[in-house]
Amino acid sequence: MAIDPADILLAGRVAVVTGGGAGIGKGIAEGLAAFGASVAVWERDPDTCAAAAESIGALGITTDVRDSAQVDTALDRTVAELGEVSILVNNAGGTFFSPLLDTSENGWDALYKSNLRHVLLCTQRIARRLVDARRPGSIINVTSIEGVRAAPGYAAYAAAKAGVINFTQTAAFELAADGIRVNALAPDLTLTEGLMQLSGGTLQPDADAPGIPMRRPGHVDEIAGAAVFLASDMASYITGQTIHVDGGTHAAGGWYHHPQTGRPTLGPPAQ
Repeated sequence: MAIDPADILLAGRVAVVTGGGAGIGKGIAEGLAAFGASVAVWERDPDTCAAAAESIGALGITTDVRDSAQVDTALDRTVAELGEVSILVNNAGGTFFSPLLDTSENGWDALYKSNLRHVLLCTQRIARRLVDARRPGSIINVTSIEGVRAAPGYAAYAAAKAGVINFTQTAAFELAADGIRVNALAPDLTLTEGLMQLSGGTLQPDADAPGIPMRRPGHVDEIAGAAVFLASDMASYITGQTIHVDGGTHAAGGWYHHPQTGRPTLGPPAQ
């Protein structure tokens, strides 16, 4: 079977991107739309939801995906206006600094709901419809490099992101016979509007990042490119995988380029 360039195209498919109002989610929504998909942005912030939908030419639905009733309502409207969903990107998430000994039960629950619970809610509802209709689909979960390494001060967040990785593997197995592929993307430092604001403008695309083997932060379009690939028929035999779109950080296993000498170094960053 020869590779056909048309296999990367998503024309005729409907995609949902949660948390698609800004950052990585918006970048993925733009990428899917650029390759032909009809996109619905599910975003809890009404302003960013509307702005992203308008700029992409997508359907914007203000939705808090932590709430199952809102997920059901958003899915009903998406299907009614765009058609049956065959691509789902579970991108919504968030975090805050919370040292292990200071993490409250409410804090733990909040981070679980923001980063893991909605992955089940959205996956389950869209996968049920695909199975009932005997249609294939692609589900893409956005996790983080923090799901596979220690994250001091972010234990609850990292545990949830690790849960996303295992959920991806298990869901991929359970849904494989139905033609539904489930994969994950794990970014590291990625340039988003929010991150650049937090840095006070010091973080730029050409910023030196010695802790990353490629020596620079990632761009949302690079995450989007991987998402388009996984959504398309080019990835028709790929399921249960977590792709680290991180400039080589995960593979490096703690090695980094010494900021003064440039030599490969293992251990704490030199002062």
